[in-house]
Amino acid sequence: VAGQIARIAGCRVVGITGRNEKADWLTGDCGFDAALNYRTSDLSAAVADACPRGVDLYFENVGGPVTDAVMDHLVDHSRVAVCGKIALYNAENGDDRLRGPRRLHQRTRTRVEGFIVSDHVDRFDHIDARLRRWVEDDRIQYRETVTDGIETASDAFLGLFDGTNVGKQLVRIDDN
Repeated sequence: VAGQIARIAGCRVVGITGRNEKADWLTGDCGFDAALNYRTSDLSAAVADACPRGVDLYFENVGGPVTDAVMDHLVDHSRVAVCGKIALYNAENGDDRLRGPRRLHQRTRTRVEGFIVSDHVDRFDHIDARLRRWVEDDRIQYRETVTDGIETASDAFLGLFDGTNVGKQLVRIDDN
């Protein structure tokens, strides 16, 4: 959704995902300018190809090697919005910090800012109305991966970490 909001705001948007199906969805249905599969390419080289003038805004929701590859291409006065780092949540070495800032030299003057949705409760009604309008106007696309039964919940949850879901992962407990 963050990339689609950026596109609506007039940004050139490059998505990074772990499956070709998701990359095709991002460029096809969602209107991204490019989408990279971090599992099938040299990601740093792919970022350089997709962003020949560099990266000026990065929405950090993954962490790990994806972040490292993007950090190599940040331009002067770039911004990094840190929302999550799912690749590091279960890191065996306990590495749960944002990787990459060691590459953010004073020269680039990159601004890194973390945010938590609950910090913006006062804006929920406004944002909800805007997002609903964009969905109704087909400006924001979404997909859901639905599994049936409480017994599928653990597999559905674990699938979030390896990208088997497309869109929001939901577990339907009951048809009612």
